[in-house]
Amino acid sequence: MVLDWYKTNGYDFVALSDHNTMARDEKWKVVTKSPMYEESFQKYLDKFGKDWVVYKTDTGRIQVKLKTFEEYRSKMEDASFLVIPSEEISNKVDGKPIHINGTNLQEYVAPPSATTVTEAMQLTIDAVLEQRKRTGIPMFTHINHPNFYWAISPEDMIGLKGELFFEVHNGHPRVNNYGDSAHVGMEPLWDMINIAYANRNQPLMFGLATDDSHNYHEFGASFANSGRGWVMVQAESLDAASLITAMEAGNFYASSGVVLNAVTVEGNKINIEVAGEKDVTYSIEFVGVKKGEQESKVIETINGTSASFNVTDEYLFVRARVISSKIKVNPFQEKDVEMAWTQPVMFK
Repeated sequence: MVLDWYKTNGYDFVALSDHNTMARDEKWKVVTKSPMYEESFQKYLDKFGKDWVVYKTDTGRIQVKLKTFEEYRSKMEDASFLVIPSEEISNKVDGKPIHINGTNLQEYVAPPSATTVTEAMQLTIDAVLEQRKRTGIPMFTHINHPNFYWAISPEDMIGLKGELFFEVHNGHPRVNNYGDSAHVGMEPLWDMINIAYANRNQPLMFGLATDDSHNYHEFGASFANSGRGWVMVQAESLDAASLITAMEAGNFYASSGVVLNAVTVEGNKINIEVAGEKDVTYSIEFVGVKKGEQESKVIETINGTSASFNVTDEYLFVRARVISSKIKVNPFQEKDVEMAWTQPVMFK
């Protein structure tokens, strides 16, 4: 039913993950005894039929056999919709939740034993990189919601090796995307990490947007719903290897609603073209860090649907964000507007 929502709403690919599982084994779920969940089970049965839905009734309770990854992929995948295996590798250090998604994993990855937040993340990244090297199959990790329970600090991430992705926007209502008086938000955190990476000649971190959806029967700002964040990838074909190759080259952008017609880098010039909507206005902000400085700032703002910026050698890197005037439907936070984030570009 979750995959059907994404397919119906025009997504091309989904990595459906859950905590420390890859949906390989037999599992039964007892339907919660409430009208909402009982009606949802009936919708599932009506949509997919008794030949597909395996269930039984025991002591008055409905129990449903969950489909494995291979079963639900074979049911939902077709030439225009790709289902990618994924696991949210979930750990806890000193009470802090450390969650890292592994995308296109071929084998389950257990959360490692670690004494620090950085060690827990690094060992997880290393385990996925080892599986990638051993199998020869492209896969990657990304760091989930650093500000969830304020678990992961910029310093925790700065020391990492081999990590290319994190969530600059996450649709869960408790992940604190914008920080608070004592914690930085995701955008300044992103730039802090990339200042450190650039200064030691390490590949820059790229930013993703994700749903982190958990709630499929109740909707609103207090629930973790679908449709709040995604990535738009310029890949050669709709398969996991092509998507990962494109993403690792930075050929994608993150969005919470804004669609771009084009993002190109020609020489050292970044070009942005927004697919504008009627009666919606747009601000394209170029955010950068000058060499020797320790924080980012907005270098230039252009109002409209197209903009360009020349990245000179005075900058460590420059990225763009597009802010629309359109209030997002069912947002992460009340009155949030639709946005998009492009990847950082270094002078070449």
